Amino acid sequence: MRRREAWINNNTRSLEGKRVAVSGATGGLGRELCRVLLSLGAELALLDRNKQKSLALIEELRSEYPQSVAEHVTVDLEDMEAVKAAADALMQSPPDYLILNAGAYSIPRHKCSTGFDNVFQINFASPYYLARKLLPLIEARGGKLVVVGSIAHDYSVSDSQDVDFSTRKAASKVYGNAKRYLMFSLIDEPAVTVTHPGIAVTGITGHYPKAVYAMIKYPMKLIFMSPKKACLSIVAGIFEDTTGDEWIGPRRFNVWGYPKKQGLHTCSSEEMAEIRRRAEGIFAKL
Repeated sequence: MRRREAWINNNTRSLEGKRVAVSGATGGLGRELCRVLLSLGAELALLDRNKQKSLALIEELRSEYPQSVAEHVTVDLEDMEAVKAAADALMQSPPDYLILNAGAYSIPRHKCSTGFDNVFQINFASPYYLARKLLPLIEARGGKLVVVGSIAHDYSVSDSQDVDFSTRKAASKVYGNAKRYLMFSLIDEPAVTVTHPGIAVTGITGHYPKAVYAMIKYPMKLIFMSPKKACLSIVAGIFEDTTGDEWIGPRRFNVWGYPKKQGLHTCSSEEMAEIRRRAEGIFAKL
C-alpha cells in the first residue's frame, strides 16, 4: 500500500477546481478510481444507470472525504435517448476530464433501438457518442478524454460485414471488437489518452457461472491485480499523454504492475482508417 501511495504522490498532481466525469463509477474499478480522484481534490460527476447505487456511493465517498463534491448523472448506455440526455446535461456543465470507464462483457444479448448488439452499444456506440459531443468542450478547457481500452481488443480484427459482431458467440471477441472500435476511433484525436487496466477482479471478470466463479474467485485475487492497483493505469491517463500508437497499462505483459506507456501496434493504419470512417458514420446516424 505504501508503494501505491508513493506512485500516486510521484505521478499525479492536484485536481482542485477540476471536474471529472466517470462512466461506470459504481463498478469495481470505478469506485477505486473515484477515491483516487477525490484524494486529488477533483469534483466528480458519476455517470451510472442506477441512481440509487450511485447516490449511495456518493454518500460513502463523502464519509471518507467530507469536503468532496460529487453528483450523479443518469445514463443507461443501452438507451440512446438516455445517452443523449446525459450528453446534453454534461454540455451545460462541461467536465475538464471525461473517463470512459463503463463496460459490459458477458451479458444477455439483444438488439438495442439503434439496431446494434447491446454489447457493442454499451462498449462503443454510446461512449463514442459522449466523446464526440464533449471532446471539443474538454479540449477548449485544456482537459482530456481518457479512453479505457482492453487487452481483449487484440482477440480479433474488425469486420465490415459484421460491424457489431452480432453473429459472433464468443464473449471475449464480441467485447474485444467493441473496445477495438472505441480505442482506434479516438486514438488519434487531440486531448485523448488510451489506457487499460490489465486484468483485475471486478464485475467483468465475474461473468463465469456461479459455481465456477466460487472456485476461481480467490485464486484470481492472488493472480491478478486488485482494482485499487489496476485503476492507477486509468489515473495515469489524466496526467500522461500518448500518441496514436501508444497506450498506458500495467508494465508486465499488460497484466501486472504499475502503469507504463507502451507501444500499441495491434491495428494497421488501413484498418484504423476504416474503423474511424465507420465510427463517424455510426455517430451521424445516432
